Amino acid sequence: MSLENVPEELAAERSPAELHERVHYAGGASKQRRNVVAFISAMKGVTDHLLSIARALADGKLAHARRAAELVLHFHLDVLYNLQLSEHHDLRVRRELQLLGRDLLHEIPVHGSVAAGAELFDRLASFGERFSARLFAAALEISGVPAVPVTSSDFVLTCDTFRDAQPHLEKSKQRGRDVLLPLLEAGVVAVVTGFIGATPDGRITTLGRNSSDFSGAIIAHVVDADELVIWTDVDGIYTANPNESAEARLLHELSYDEAHALAASGAKVLHAKVLPLAAETEMVVWVRNTFNPQARGTRIGTQRSLQDSRTASQDSVPIRSISTQQGGAA
Repeated sequence: MSLENVPEELAAERSPAELHERVHYAGGASKQRRNVVAFISAMKGVTDHLLSIARALADGKLAHARRAAELVLHFHLDVLYNLQLSEHHDLRVRRELQLLGRDLLHEIPVHGSVAAGAELFDRLASFGERFSARLFAAALEISGVPAVPVTSSDFVLTCDTFRDAQPHLEKSKQRGRDVLLPLLEAGVVAVVTGFIGATPDGRITTLGRNSSDFSGAIIAHVVDADELVIWTDVDGIYTANPNESAEARLLHELSYDEAHALAASGAKVLHAKVLPLAAETEMVVWVRNTFNPQARGTRIGTQRSLQDSRTASQDSVPIRSISTQQGGAA
Protein backbone atom coordinates (compact mmCIF):
# COMPACT_ATOMS: atom_id res chain seq x y z
CA MET A 1 0.00 0.00 0.00
CA SER A 2 1.52 3.30 -1.11
CA LEU A 3 0.62 6.89 -0.33
CA GLU A 4 1.68 9.58 -2.79
CA ASN A 5 1.75 13.33 -2.22
CA VAL A 6 1.96 15.21 -5.53
CA PRO A 7 2.57 18.97 -5.28
CA GLU A 8 0.49 21.21 -7.48
CA GLU A 9 1.37 24.70 -8.68
CA LEU A 10 -1.75 26.39 -9.99
CA ALA A 11 -2.16 30.15 -10.12
CA ALA A 12 -4.81 32.35 -11.66
CA GLU A 13 -2.48 33.32 -14.48
CA ARG A 14 -1.42 29.76 -15.30
CA SER A 15 -3.02 27.75 -18.11
CA PRO A 16 -5.72 25.19 -17.19
CA ALA A 17 -3.65 22.78 -19.27
CA GLU A 18 -1.43 22.37 -16.21
CA LEU A 19 -4.37 21.02 -14.24
CA HIS A 20 -5.03 18.53 -17.03
CA GLU A 21 -1.36 17.52 -16.87
CA ARG A 22 -1.60 16.73 -13.14
CA VAL A 23 -4.92 14.95 -13.68
CA HIS A 24 -3.36 12.86 -16.45
CA TYR A 25 -0.56 11.90 -14.07
CA ALA A 26 -2.85 10.96 -11.17
CA GLY A 27 -5.40 9.31 -13.43
CA GLY A 28 -2.73 7.23 -15.10
CA ALA A 29 -1.65 5.91 -11.72
CA SER A 30 -5.22 4.99 -10.85
CA LYS A 31 -5.49 2.94 -14.03
CA GLN A 32 -2.17 1.21 -13.42
CA ARG A 33 -3.02 0.28 -9.84
CA ARG A 34 -6.27 -0.99 -8.42
CA ASN A 35 -6.71 1.58 -5.64
CA VAL A 36 -5.87 5.27 -5.55
CA VAL A 37 -6.72 8.04 -3.10
CA ALA A 38 -5.92 11.59 -4.19
CA PHE A 39 -4.90 14.06 -1.52
CA ILE A 40 -5.24 17.73 -2.43
CA SER A 41 -4.67 21.21 -1.04
CA ALA A 42 -5.78 24.65 -2.11
CA MET A 43 -4.81 26.14 -5.45
CA LYS A 44 -1.89 28.52 -5.46
CA GLY A 45 -2.56 31.76 -3.58
CA VAL A 46 -6.07 30.82 -2.45
CA THR A 47 -5.28 30.16 1.22
CA ASP A 48 -3.52 33.51 1.54
CA HIS A 49 -6.51 35.18 -0.10
CA LEU A 50 -8.93 33.49 2.32
CA LEU A 51 -6.84 34.55 5.31
CA SER A 52 -6.86 38.11 3.99
CA ILE A 53 -10.68 37.92 4.14
CA ALA A 54 -10.43 36.96 7.81
CA ARG A 55 -8.12 39.92 8.46
CA ALA A 56 -10.51 42.25 6.65
CA LEU A 57 -13.34 41.01 8.88
CA ALA A 58 -11.19 41.61 11.95
CA ASP A 59 -10.68 45.19 10.74
CA GLY A 60 -14.39 45.68 10.13
CA LYS A 61 -13.98 45.93 6.33
CA LEU A 62 -17.08 43.91 5.50
CA ALA A 63 -17.57 45.16 1.94
CA HIS A 64 -13.94 44.42 1.10
CA ALA A 65 -14.23 40.94 2.62
CA ARG A 66 -17.38 40.21 0.61
CA ARG A 67 -15.78 41.30 -2.67
CA ALA A 68 -12.74 39.13 -1.92
CA ALA A 69 -14.95 36.13 -1.18
CA GLU A 70 -16.80 36.60 -4.45
CA LEU A 71 -13.44 36.65 -6.26
CA VAL A 72 -12.55 33.29 -4.71
CA LEU A 73 -15.77 31.76 -6.00
CA HIS A 74 -15.39 33.26 -9.49
CA PHE A 75 -11.78 32.09 -9.72
CA HIS A 76 -12.83 28.48 -9.16
CA LEU A 77 -15.80 28.84 -11.50
CA ASP A 78 -13.39 30.05 -14.18
CA VAL A 79 -11.26 26.95 -13.69
CA LEU A 80 -14.38 24.82 -13.98
CA TYR A 81 -15.29 26.56 -17.25
CA ASN A 82 -11.86 25.78 -18.67
CA LEU A 83 -12.23 22.09 -17.85
CA GLN A 84 -14.87 21.95 -20.60
CA LEU A 85 -17.08 19.36 -18.96
CA SER A 86 -20.27 18.05 -20.51
CA GLU A 87 -23.28 20.28 -19.89
CA HIS A 88 -24.78 17.94 -17.28
CA HIS A 89 -21.47 17.42 -15.49
CA ASP A 90 -20.67 21.13 -15.57
CA LEU A 91 -24.04 22.02 -14.04
CA ARG A 92 -23.57 19.53 -11.22
CA VAL A 93 -20.07 20.68 -10.28
CA ARG A 94 -21.01 24.34 -10.75
CA ARG A 95 -23.86 23.85 -8.29
CA GLU A 96 -21.45 22.30 -5.77
CA LEU A 97 -19.06 25.24 -6.11
CA GLN A 98 -21.87 27.76 -5.82
CA LEU A 99 -23.10 26.11 -2.64
CA LEU A 100 -19.59 26.34 -1.22
CA GLY A 101 -19.47 29.98 -2.29
CA ARG A 102 -22.76 30.62 -0.54
CA ASP A 103 -21.35 29.08 2.65
CA LEU A 104 -18.26 31.27 2.32
CA LEU A 105 -20.33 34.42 1.88
CA HIS A 106 -22.47 33.37 4.82
CA GLU A 107 -19.40 33.89 7.01
CA ILE A 108 -19.44 37.60 6.08
CA PRO A 109 -22.34 39.68 7.45
CA VAL A 110 -23.70 42.60 5.48
CA HIS A 111 -23.82 44.76 8.60
CA GLY A 112 -22.50 44.61 12.13
CA SER A 113 -19.29 43.17 13.47
CA VAL A 114 -17.56 39.81 13.48
CA ALA A 115 -15.57 38.11 16.22
CA ALA A 116 -12.62 37.25 13.98
CA GLY A 117 -10.84 34.77 16.21
CA ALA A 118 -8.72 31.75 15.31
CA GLU A 119 -11.82 29.59 14.82
CA LEU A 120 -13.09 31.89 12.06
CA PHE A 121 -9.66 31.94 10.41
CA ASP A 122 -9.75 28.13 10.22
CA ARG A 123 -13.27 27.99 8.83
CA LEU A 124 -12.38 30.48 6.11
CA ALA A 125 -9.03 28.83 5.27
CA SER A 126 -10.72 25.44 4.81
CA PHE A 127 -12.63 26.61 1.73
CA GLY A 128 -9.53 26.45 -0.50
CA GLU A 129 -9.18 22.69 -0.15
CA ARG A 130 -12.92 22.16 -0.42
CA PHE A 131 -13.13 24.05 -3.71
CA SER A 132 -10.08 22.37 -5.24
CA ALA A 133 -11.16 18.84 -4.26
CA ARG A 134 -14.37 19.24 -6.24
CA LEU A 135 -12.53 20.56 -9.27
CA PHE A 136 -9.92 17.83 -9.22
CA ALA A 137 -12.53 15.09 -8.80
CA ALA A 138 -14.39 16.52 -11.80
CA ALA A 139 -11.20 16.61 -13.86
CA LEU A 140 -10.45 12.99 -13.01
CA GLU A 141 -13.92 11.94 -14.06
CA ILE A 142 -13.58 13.46 -17.53
CA SER A 143 -10.34 11.47 -17.82
CA GLY A 144 -12.37 8.30 -17.32
CA VAL A 145 -11.47 7.84 -13.64
CA PRO A 146 -14.39 7.55 -11.18
CA ALA A 147 -13.74 10.05 -8.38
CA VAL A 148 -15.53 11.79 -5.52
CA PRO A 149 -14.41 14.66 -3.25
CA VAL A 150 -14.01 13.76 0.42
CA THR A 151 -13.71 16.40 3.13
CA SER A 152 -11.09 15.29 5.65
CA SER A 153 -12.92 17.07 8.48
CA ASP A 154 -15.47 14.24 8.20
CA PHE A 155 -12.95 11.89 9.80
CA VAL A 156 -9.76 13.70 10.91
CA LEU A 157 -10.51 14.49 14.55
CA THR A 158 -8.35 17.10 16.27
CA CYS A 159 -8.05 19.13 19.42
CA ASP A 160 -9.50 22.65 19.48
CA THR A 161 -6.20 24.51 19.10
CA PHE A 162 -7.34 26.41 16.04
CA ARG A 163 -4.75 27.22 13.33
CA ASP A 164 -2.42 24.53 14.73
CA ALA A 165 -4.66 21.63 15.71
CA GLN A 166 -3.23 18.28 16.71
CA PRO A 167 -4.91 15.15 15.31
CA HIS A 168 -6.29 12.30 17.40
CA LEU A 169 -4.68 9.62 15.27
CA GLU A 170 -6.43 6.46 16.37
CA LYS A 171 -9.91 8.01 16.43
CA SER A 172 -9.21 9.51 13.01
CA LYS A 173 -8.07 6.12 11.74
CA GLN A 174 -11.24 4.40 12.90
CA ARG A 175 -13.47 6.99 11.25
CA GLY A 176 -11.30 7.36 8.16
CA ARG A 177 -11.36 3.67 7.31
CA ASP A 178 -15.15 3.75 7.40
CA VAL A 179 -15.07 6.58 4.84
CA LEU A 180 -12.19 5.54 2.56
CA LEU A 181 -12.16 1.75 2.41
CA PRO A 182 -15.60 1.37 0.78
CA LEU A 183 -14.50 3.80 -1.95
CA LEU A 184 -11.28 1.89 -2.51
CA GLU A 185 -13.15 -1.39 -2.72
CA ALA A 186 -15.52 0.14 -5.28
CA GLY A 187 -12.63 1.37 -7.43
CA VAL A 188 -13.51 5.02 -6.85
CA VAL A 189 -10.76 7.60 -6.31
CA ALA A 190 -11.36 9.55 -3.12
CA VAL A 191 -10.08 13.12 -3.59
CA VAL A 192 -9.39 14.04 0.03
CA THR A 193 -8.85 17.58 1.27
CA GLY A 194 -5.60 18.18 3.12
CA PHE A 195 -4.87 20.67 5.86
CA ILE A 196 -8.21 20.50 7.67
CA GLY A 197 -9.83 18.50 10.43
CA ALA A 198 -12.57 19.01 12.99
CA THR A 199 -13.08 18.91 16.72
CA PRO A 200 -15.28 16.11 18.13
CA ASP A 201 -18.20 18.59 18.19
CA GLY A 202 -17.74 19.37 14.49
CA ARG A 203 -15.89 22.72 14.45
CA ILE A 204 -13.46 23.09 11.53
CA THR A 205 -9.76 23.19 12.43
CA THR A 206 -6.54 23.37 10.43
CA LEU A 207 -3.27 21.56 11.07
CA GLY A 208 -1.17 24.68 10.50
CA ARG A 209 0.45 26.16 7.42
CA ASN A 210 2.72 23.95 5.30
CA SER A 211 1.08 20.83 6.73
CA SER A 212 0.25 19.02 3.50
CA ASP A 213 2.97 16.41 4.00
CA PHE A 214 1.76 15.81 7.55
CA SER A 215 -1.82 15.50 6.30
CA GLY A 216 -0.61 12.89 3.82
CA ALA A 217 1.13 10.99 6.58
CA ILE A 218 -2.11 10.97 8.58
CA ILE A 219 -4.01 9.48 5.65
CA ALA A 220 -1.23 6.94 5.17
CA HIS A 221 -1.73 5.99 8.81
CA VAL A 222 -5.49 5.68 8.26
CA VAL A 223 -5.16 3.23 5.34
CA ASP A 224 -2.07 1.40 6.69
CA ALA A 225 0.10 2.49 3.77
CA ASP A 226 3.51 0.93 3.30
CA GLU A 227 4.87 3.99 1.51
CA LEU A 228 4.44 7.75 1.54
CA VAL A 229 5.66 9.45 -1.65
CA ILE A 230 6.12 13.20 -1.29
CA TRP A 231 6.42 15.09 -4.57
CA THR A 232 8.33 18.37 -4.45
CA ASP A 233 10.11 20.67 -6.92
CA VAL A 234 13.54 19.03 -6.48
CA ASP A 235 14.86 15.55 -7.30
CA GLY A 236 15.09 14.51 -3.66
CA ILE A 237 17.05 15.42 -0.55
CA TYR A 238 20.47 16.99 -1.11
CA THR A 239 23.50 17.52 1.12
CA ALA A 240 23.02 21.26 0.51
CA ASN A 241 20.62 23.55 -1.32
CA PRO A 242 21.22 22.72 -5.02
CA ASN A 243 20.16 26.25 -5.97
CA GLU A 244 22.93 27.71 -3.81
CA SER A 245 25.75 25.19 -3.91
CA ALA A 246 27.38 23.55 -6.91
CA GLU A 247 28.69 20.85 -4.57
CA ALA A 248 25.22 19.76 -3.45
CA ARG A 249 24.88 15.99 -3.79
CA LEU A 250 21.63 14.06 -4.12
CA LEU A 251 21.11 11.48 -1.36
CA HIS A 252 19.43 8.35 -2.66
CA GLU A 253 18.98 6.47 0.62
CA LEU A 254 18.50 7.76 4.18
CA SER A 255 17.47 6.22 7.45
CA TYR A 256 14.88 7.99 9.61
CA ASP A 257 17.67 9.13 11.94
CA GLU A 258 19.76 10.50 9.08
CA ALA A 259 16.80 12.37 7.60
CA HIS A 260 15.89 13.72 11.03
CA ALA A 261 19.45 14.97 11.49
CA LEU A 262 19.31 16.74 8.13
CA ALA A 263 16.01 18.36 9.07
CA ALA A 264 17.47 19.49 12.39
CA SER A 265 20.34 21.11 10.49
CA GLY A 266 17.92 23.24 8.49
CA ALA A 267 16.76 21.10 5.56
CA LYS A 268 13.11 21.93 4.83
CA VAL A 269 12.02 19.07 2.64
CA LEU A 270 9.61 17.38 5.05
CA HIS A 271 7.16 18.58 7.68
CA ALA A 272 8.67 17.95 11.11
CA LYS A 273 5.92 15.49 12.09
CA VAL A 274 6.13 13.25 9.03
CA LEU A 275 9.18 11.21 9.99
CA PRO A 276 8.12 10.37 13.57
CA LEU A 277 4.75 9.15 12.29
CA ALA A 278 6.40 7.20 9.47
CA ALA A 279 8.90 5.61 11.85
CA GLU A 280 6.10 4.52 14.16
CA THR A 281 4.81 2.10 11.51
CA GLU A 282 8.12 1.70 9.60
CA MET A 283 6.55 3.35 6.57
CA VAL A 284 8.97 4.07 3.71
CA VAL A 285 9.02 7.75 2.68
CA TRP A 286 10.04 8.84 -0.81
CA VAL A 287 10.90 12.42 -1.80
CA ARG A 288 10.62 12.91 -5.57
CA ASN A 289 10.30 15.67 -8.15
CA THR A 290 6.87 16.21 -9.69
CA PHE A 291 8.50 18.07 -12.60
CA ASN A 292 11.00 15.26 -13.19
CA PRO A 293 9.08 12.06 -12.42
CA GLN A 294 11.73 9.91 -14.12
CA ALA A 295 14.18 10.75 -11.31
CA ARG A 296 14.31 8.07 -8.61
CA GLY A 297 14.35 10.51 -5.69
CA THR A 298 15.34 9.90 -2.07
CA ARG A 299 14.12 6.92 -0.11
CA ILE A 300 13.80 7.17 3.69
CA GLY A 301 13.13 4.20 5.95
CA THR A 302 14.54 1.79 8.48
CA GLN A 303 17.98 0.38 7.85
CA ARG A 304 16.33 -2.95 7.16
CA SER A 305 13.87 -1.54 4.63
CA LEU A 306 16.63 0.32 2.80
CA GLN A 307 18.29 -3.03 2.13
CA ASP A 308 15.01 -4.54 0.97
CA SER A 309 14.59 -4.41 -2.80
CA ARG A 310 10.95 -5.41 -2.72
CA THR A 311 8.53 -3.56 -4.95
CA ALA A 312 4.99 -2.44 -4.13
CA SER A 313 2.39 -5.18 -4.38
CA GLN A 314 -0.61 -5.07 -6.70
CA ASP A 315 -2.80 -4.39 -3.64
CA SER A 316 -1.00 -1.16 -2.78
CA VAL A 317 -3.04 2.00 -2.31
CA PRO A 318 -1.33 5.09 -3.75
CA ILE A 319 -2.71 8.27 -2.20
CA ARG A 320 -1.95 11.38 -4.20
CA SER A 321 -1.75 14.78 -2.58
CA ILE A 322 -2.01 17.77 -4.86
CA SER A 323 -0.51 20.64 -2.88
CA THR A 324 0.55 24.18 -3.56
CA GLN A 325 4.22 25.12 -3.47
CA GLN A 326 3.56 28.78 -2.73
CA GLY A 327 0.76 30.65 -1.09
CA GLY A 328 -1.39 27.68 -0.20
CA ALA A 329 -1.98 25.62 2.86
CA ALA A 330 0.47 22.96 1.86
